[in-house]
Amino acid sequence: MTDAPLPEPVPVLREVALGTAKLMPDLDCDGGWLLTLDGTPQSYVDLADPTRLEFEYTRRIGHLADALAPEGGALDALHLGGGALTLPRYLAVTRPGSRQRVVELDGPLMELVHEVLPWSGTDLAVTIGDAREALGEAAPDSVDLLVADVFHGSRTPAHLTSVEFVTLAAAALRPGGCYAANLADGAPLEFAKAQAATVRAVFPETCLVAEPSVLRGRRFGNVLLVGSDRPLPVEALSRRLAADPFPARLVEGDELRRLVRGAKPVTDGSARPSPPPPAGAFSIA
Repeated sequence: MTDAPLPEPVPVLREVALGTAKLMPDLDCDGGWLLTLDGTPQSYVDLADPTRLEFEYTRRIGHLADALAPEGGALDALHLGGGALTLPRYLAVTRPGSRQRVVELDGPLMELVHEVLPWSGTDLAVTIGDAREALGEAAPDSVDLLVADVFHGSRTPAHLTSVEFVTLAAAALRPGGCYAANLADGAPLEFAKAQAATVRAVFPETCLVAEPSVLRGRRFGNVLLVGSDRPLPVEALSRRLAADPFPARLVEGDELRRLVRGAKPVTDGSARPSPPPPAGAFSIA
């Protein structure tokens, strides 16, 4: 008598608070799943290998985490924006003992993710709520890494783009802690430049990471902004970015100042959502 084969995973479609979520199994990778919201890719998770970071921007945040502290050392992390918990799963494996908190606005989405792509461990807590409200309640000097990766559909909400918001993030970080914000923009990069000026207004050490074609304004794509009160691991991070299958450039110092010249920091009074992507930039069939 032989065991019956396990059923093939099937897509799961569900209405959640912010739209229509779909979890689709990767037919080319056992354990791989793609999460979309209203057709826009949000997360990719490999349950069999959580260290596999499929999206380019998650790889860059992973490189940052890898460069922040000695290999395997635990980090206390706060993730604003949950998705399918790709980065928390990555840190849980690469840095055992890391205490992590995820804040996600969409409760039904988290229920779906937990149902289909369950996570475990007492060191990972998920809170349902607004990212800025949760950040305002965070204990001072409590985290080593704060990741802001919040999108409503394909746009970053306005109230998460201001100096006041970044100041709250800085207060939650320990000395030497690191703030990393993922956003998206295209030519002429007005939003990204204003966001870089905003982060520079709060953090004395700031860098920007993006694919060269995005920096040149040739395509719409992700931009990662990183800030700290201490020198950033730019050499180690640059090496990792250059060696990645999808290389990215790190811009800092005088080059970053030239890039953002003329851009003003964003305040709550002037904040706007990130620009909508052009048709087809991120959406899939």
